[in-house]
Amino acid sequence: MSERVARITRTGGPEVIEWVDVDLPPPGPGDVRMRHHAVGLNYIDTYHRSGVYPVDLPAGLGSEAAGVVEAVGEGVDGLSVGDRVGTFGPSRGAYATARNVAAKQLFRLPDDVDDRTAAAMLLKGCTVEALVDRCARVQPGQTVLVWAAAGGVGQLMTGWLKAIGATVIGTAGTQAKAEHARAAGADHVLLHRDEDVVARVKDMTDGAGVAVVFDGVGMASWERTLAVTARRGLIVSYGNAGGAVTGVNLGMLAAKGSLFVTRPTLFDYYVTPEERQAGIERLYAMLRSGAIRPEIGQTFALEDAADAHRALEAGETRGSTILTV
Repeated sequence: MSERVARITRTGGPEVIEWVDVDLPPPGPGDVRMRHHAVGLNYIDTYHRSGVYPVDLPAGLGSEAAGVVEAVGEGVDGLSVGDRVGTFGPSRGAYATARNVAAKQLFRLPDDVDDRTAAAMLLKGCTVEALVDRCARVQPGQTVLVWAAAGGVGQLMTGWLKAIGATVIGTAGTQAKAEHARAAGADHVLLHRDEDVVARVKDMTDGAGVAVVFDGVGMASWERTLAVTARRGLIVSYGNAGGAVTGVNLGMLAAKGSLFVTRPTLFDYYVTPEERQAGIERLYAMLRSGAIRPEIGQTFALEDAADAHRALEAGETRGSTILTV
């Protein structure tokens, strides 16, 4: 049976995404065939497409999807045809109607998590779990800053932080996005294009700054991030939406108050099966408690992925974006 699959043979803008017909072979040992029902769009997809994160070409795109098992390869235990599953990688190729994927990369989807919600939150939610709980180890009572608090990761992170007792200062680009950040649980929202973020944060914290900054923007926010982090505070730099942070002067970390900086990657925190399972169960628990409420801000047809990339990179999206198959 022929399947539609996105491929890139060169890096560049959204126009490099091409769609081809492929005949999937039976799943090999340890693999399953997964039929996709919804596919998640994530900023890292644009990094792979543009070459910010180099990949071997030709390459598939996307790592997050929800769907159903259609066939099972030799040696696969615990999964059967008809099981609802989700994945967020690390293998790429989710921009497809179906694909063969390693069973160890799949999570079972419970009955109370539908395909669209799974595609909107698996990668983003587990990223939040890793960044907040495992990397930064945020404690109740700490004040933190979340850049782009109205984005897909930002909204989930804001709700998560509030649930564990942190005070959240978020940033947003527009009043409309600020309202979404507040709805997610932000205590304060700053319009980073119109307000002096550094002065406002210093005023809110009596000059001390925040204990943790979660910065998915990158170079465009770096100087302000340095300026608002409290003495011995932690900067979690996890994205490059505003350009990659390069040429960091380590002496500046001392001058700003003996700061800590980390550039985490999700799969360094989701290495073992036990780590992966613990993370996904924590995510489901936060969803069921109402602490996080994944917002699907926009939906595109699967083969309109290029348009979805354009909207994401232009800052025209809010919450999560999914591609429907």
